[in-house]
Amino acid sequence: MGHREDLLEGAKRCLLEKGFARTTARDIVKESGTNLASIGYHYGSKDALLAQAYVALVEEMSEAFAGGTGAGLTAAPGSLERFRQLWSNVVATMREPHSMWRLSAEIAVMGDQLPEVRDHLARAQREGSRGFVALMTDTPEEDIPEDVVDSVGSFYTVLMTGLITLWTFDPKTAPDGEALTEGLRRVMEGVGRA
Repeated sequence: MGHREDLLEGAKRCLLEKGFARTTARDIVKESGTNLASIGYHYGSKDALLAQAYVALVEEMSEAFAGGTGAGLTAAPGSLERFRQLWSNVVATMREPHSMWRLSAEIAVMGDQLPEVRDHLARAQREGSRGFVALMTDTPEEDIPEDVVDSVGSFYTVLMTGLITLWTFDPKTAPDGEALTEGLRRVMEGVGRA
């Protein structure tokens, strides 16, 4: 690997160990075996590097969301069972030791302090919304219309953000995939009666 990749891998490890606010440029350099100047050369700033490292960590989660190397998402695309499988997989990543989702909560509250990072992450969040739709529908991401990203994708992103908050503050009472699916089923039944 070159310095750029070494920095990214080192930054990912630092984020998981220390979080965004407590990670210093020197921490990243020590972890990556590079030098301070390489951060500016390859990424512009420590914060930009950490933002990219965070996005890379989230992207790595997509395999876990899809079921990893196990059975995967086997239910019919768009079905409630598919929804249950997907969100059960998402919740499983929150149960893991050193879950990166606590990091997500930290970054969310820091957005106003880091406008350039916030902008970068906002673009990445939109692609994450698109990724959720792709997982639920078995549709290639590039074929998902923007209005679907804006509506369905945003719904999944809001659900994800709420889950992160609940699992960060009270994992004992946070919902699992079963509870989320039952809640969605009840909402759909209620909407049908209105």
